[in-house]
Amino acid sequence: MEIITSANNDKIKYARKLTADSSLRRESGRFVIEGARLCADAASCGVIIERAFVTGRAFETYKSYVDAVTAVCGEVYEIDEAVAAKLSDTGNPQGVFCVCVKKDGASVPLDPLGKYLALENVQDPSNAGAICRTAEALGLSGLVVCGGCDIYSPKVLRSAMGSSLRLDIIEEPDIVSFIARAKEAGMLTLAAVPDSAAEDIRNISFDGGCVCCIGNEGNGLTESAKQACDRAVTVPMKGKAESLNAAAAAAITAWELVR
Repeated sequence: MEIITSANNDKIKYARKLTADSSLRRESGRFVIEGARLCADAASCGVIIERAFVTGRAFETYKSYVDAVTAVCGEVYEIDEAVAAKLSDTGNPQGVFCVCVKKDGASVPLDPLGKYLALENVQDPSNAGAICRTAEALGLSGLVVCGGCDIYSPKVLRSAMGSSLRLDIIEEPDIVSFIARAKEAGMLTLAAVPDSAAEDIRNISFDGGCVCCIGNEGNGLTESAKQACDRAVTVPMKGKAESLNAAAAAAITAWELVR
């Protein structure tokens, strides 16, 4: 096994750039995951792992997780702790990193009878990751991501805790086009808005396929997205807060979709 001791190694420099550069992730169709458990999750759910970097300490400390990775990865390199520190996006790296191949989010099929959340320009990686976890936990058919933060950024991947690797994620640059596609498939399309004049989400029938759209943290859904949807729904609020956090709104909406 090759041992890498320099952060100037070309493979390390490429992995570091993938971690930091969303444009490179989009262009290359690659992304980096960090952490023993997350890397093992990727291996177990069929993510293609092209290359793994593991410290000597991690080979021993996280043996079962590392074994799961090395069983499906063709290129495995041992790195020293200094290189791991350069690769890491966290303060306390575990010493396990994988360069993975992205799923083609544009080719993920839409289930006309499924239940989906569609995110328009959600910017906060913590919100995006939390929504991924909620969508998987509650059994949604998938998540639609329309703009906003990169779903394959290190912060989103950590916050999602593996859910974004297991969940069907449809990437669509234009939410209005996606809404039209969902309507053509016979699905109900809903705009979640903080508006007391909108329909109470608890009164909606979710018997068939449905997409509920969640907007940006600061501005909510764009007017064009709201107009494109069949109906506007809201989560009734009794307090003085004007709106819910995007992740909280998504969690309540997802619960209503599947309960």
